[in-house]
Amino acid sequence: MKPSFDRWNALKKRAREGGGAERVAKHRAGGKLTARDRLEAFFDPGSFTELDPFVTHRVTKFGLEERRIPGDGVVTGWGEVDGRPVCAFAQDATVFGGALGEAHAMKIVKVMDTARKAGVPIVGLNDSGGARIQEGVVSLGGYGEVFFRNVELSGVVPQLSLILGPCAGGAVYSPAITDFVIMARGTAHMFITGPDVIRSVTGEEVTFDQLGGADTHGTVSGVSHFTASSDAEALGLARRILSYLPLNNLEEPPAAPAAAPPDAAAAELDQVVPEDSNAPYDVHAVLERVVDVDSLLEVHAGFAPNIVVGLARLDGHPVGVVANNPRVLAGTLDILASTKAARFVRFCDAFNLPLLTLVDVPGFLPGTSQEYGGIIRHGAKLLYAYAEATVPMMTVILRKAYGGAYDVMCSKHLGGDLNLAWPTAEIAVMGADGAVNILYRRELEDAPAGEQAALRERLGAEYKAEFLNPYLAAERGYIDDVIDPAETRARLVDGLRLLATKRDDRPPRKHGNIPL
Repeated sequence: MKPSFDRWNALKKRAREGGGAERVAKHRAGGKLTARDRLEAFFDPGSFTELDPFVTHRVTKFGLEERRIPGDGVVTGWGEVDGRPVCAFAQDATVFGGALGEAHAMKIVKVMDTARKAGVPIVGLNDSGGARIQEGVVSLGGYGEVFFRNVELSGVVPQLSLILGPCAGGAVYSPAITDFVIMARGTAHMFITGPDVIRSVTGEEVTFDQLGGADTHGTVSGVSHFTASSDAEALGLARRILSYLPLNNLEEPPAAPAAAPPDAAAAELDQVVPEDSNAPYDVHAVLERVVDVDSLLEVHAGFAPNIVVGLARLDGHPVGVVANNPRVLAGTLDILASTKAARFVRFCDAFNLPLLTLVDVPGFLPGTSQEYGGIIRHGAKLLYAYAEATVPMMTVILRKAYGGAYDVMCSKHLGGDLNLAWPTAEIAVMGADGAVNILYRRELEDAPAGEQAALRERLGAEYKAEFLNPYLAAERGYIDDVIDPAETRARLVDGLRLLATKRDDRPPRKHGNIPL
């Protein structure tokens, strides 16, 4: 073989070896796949094409001139997921701990630019110790270039971040800007400042997992949308998420064969929601009888569970689902639920996913902690997201729809295209108890003490009969129809077919000012 080919083979081999056999073995001993293992598992077999395998850093200080490894700690390129093109990068923790320097950042920036120009999703597999200290501000500039691309690509192509190791300091802001974050339990950590710094500054004692582990970010902070038990599960989740999404904002989501629930499921719907309007139930039981079988992929399942959001299919077509869950906090909207749902609604609108909203909400959660925390501002985010959306929007009111929360949950007034209600729906300013206390306070005060309970019960029954129903709203066209629960899926499928060609032009503007 010619010397030029010998050199080429040697460099390719050096790039594939990463940090060397010893570092690779240690990495795998920690239950983690290598960067190349991850890309191989993520993409369809044999479809990955690598970019920039020969790129190295340019640093000549701190001994780095003796440690020039082809690839510079990140593997970039593109391949196929279920036969569709996707760009990706995978940080290699066996090379400089996956730390980001100028050349490392340049590779990520280039593959992100490629994703933008090709109009395909970009997936980042993050496993990095942070900025490469030896490169100083140049590495910080590299992060800035990545952040800028994240914002530039937002709402243009889907962006997924998998956290499969450490992700600390400024590095966390790139995943935070992307559409979905998936964390691997036990190996992934995200935080701005680590336990040692926190201990020295505040005196708090906290472990890596408590501070920034997958369960913390999946249930407490809401930074992570999905929690996986391993690298392999995280990669499988990423593939599944992409199966619901278009390649970019100019395309429609990919359809699949319809998978209708069993015939008996529709008939069971009126038994799922209790007759007692104050009795709790799990809205998942409604969803599984309406959307395609096994199609619901819940987002943020462990965070703000009083509202359920997720990707699903209806008659084979991907949709975004938003549903109050009376099993938790009676389904009220609080700060976390409002923000969770608002962000998901905006994501669906950006990528042409029709929205299906199931409503059973008694209002916004009362209390000083909510008011002081800005429930007005956070609740307005959800209102804004629905009013801004132009995708097909279908709403079904199952039971309660009280007060401002009725408006906020994709009401006709905010642009709902098909608004339906079950006969059990209660659309009103408030429930019977609160209304009676306000409307009949004088009568209750004047009634003998022994008769107040009976009077309150009678007045409540009268108020409920007259006002807690869907018909006043239906009379005014705020509800398009009151339907048998068993009809729900069929009516939604019909609506989705009609609305597939929906057009809704809005006034030209640079962008709105959502109440952040």
